[in-house]
Amino acid sequence: MNDEDLWATVVGQDAAVSLLRATLVAPVHAFLFVGPPGAGRAEAARAFAGALFAGNGSDGEPDAEGAARHRRLAAAGQHPDLVRVEPDGRALLVADTERITLEGWRSPVEARRKVIVVDRFDTAEPEAAASLLKTIEEPPATTIFVLLAEEVPAEHVTIASRCFRVDFPPLADEVVAAAMVADGMDAERAAVLAEAAAGSIHRARLLAEDPALHGRRNAWHSVPSRLNGSGAAVAVIVEELRAMIDGAQAPLATRHEEELAALAEREEAFGSRGSGRIELVGRQKRELRRLRDDELRFGLATLSRVYRDSALAASEAGLPTDAAMDATARITGATGDLVRNPNETLLLQALLLDLPMA
Repeated sequence: MNDEDLWATVVGQDAAVSLLRATLVAPVHAFLFVGPPGAGRAEAARAFAGALFAGNGSDGEPDAEGAARHRRLAAAGQHPDLVRVEPDGRALLVADTERITLEGWRSPVEARRKVIVVDRFDTAEPEAAASLLKTIEEPPATTIFVLLAEEVPAEHVTIASRCFRVDFPPLADEVVAAAMVADGMDAERAAVLAEAAAGSIHRARLLAEDPALHGRRNAWHSVPSRLNGSGAAVAVIVEELRAMIDGAQAPLATRHEEELAALAEREEAFGSRGSGRIELVGRQKRELRRLRDDELRFGLATLSRVYRDSALAASEAGLPTDAAMDATARITGATGDLVRNPNETLLLQALLLDLPMA
């Protein structure tokens, strides 16, 4: 793999890629990649690590064949000097930061540097954040840290200030659609998937395996016409929506089963010690939680679009738009509440009881 192929794995983030490539001349000890999942943070971290491992061809650095191998392994997330640390639960704990510190002080195996990627840094609990700050402020000479975060909470600004920040905004629908077309999909279906993916190529590719997407989209779109102000109607609608979200997990569940089957084969061949089963199961649980959140965001965005279209039509007809605009504001508020891990049923019931017919 050459350098251009390596960076081509980061789709639609030209500004971030240019910035990172410029830092390769004299990289700092810690970087912070900020943006939503699926926008290219993880791919950029792997590409950046591969470029660091490959070096610039100077004395003491790998030859062309060795550099290509470094890039290829890093891009696949399989390089021995690329370490990814991700919390098992909803927060980064002290146990996670202790592992980060331990890994940081271990010598590189093949490359001249080691890169430690810390996912979901923004979820770090106070004690974990303090531990991570100490490690970053006193970094090992051969280790570079890459922290991944959706945002930087106020309590983590001190750590952020010690890092070189690179932003990864959500990908435009056109970029996601183009990536899907490049995968071999027809343009019309790619556009539908891009709209549902909310700026994430990962989600778009997952949805491509989901034949029920169109039905879920139509179900959310029909919600305003089914509201009649009664709790009974809302209860029925919410139950149907939650059942569809449950069904949306099927493609991901299938993929998880394949991953576990492949892992079982490796364990049988090489033994279970160090197989990474705990890490795999933990990642799969996080992916399922993320999928449910993404489905709710997709549904709420579809719902909001119905009311926005209603407001636009009312405005063009010279009719009041207050009710429709108020509905979109309420939906936006409910979407923001998702970060607090609310009860799905109660969230949807409370929202729909407040929404008018459209």
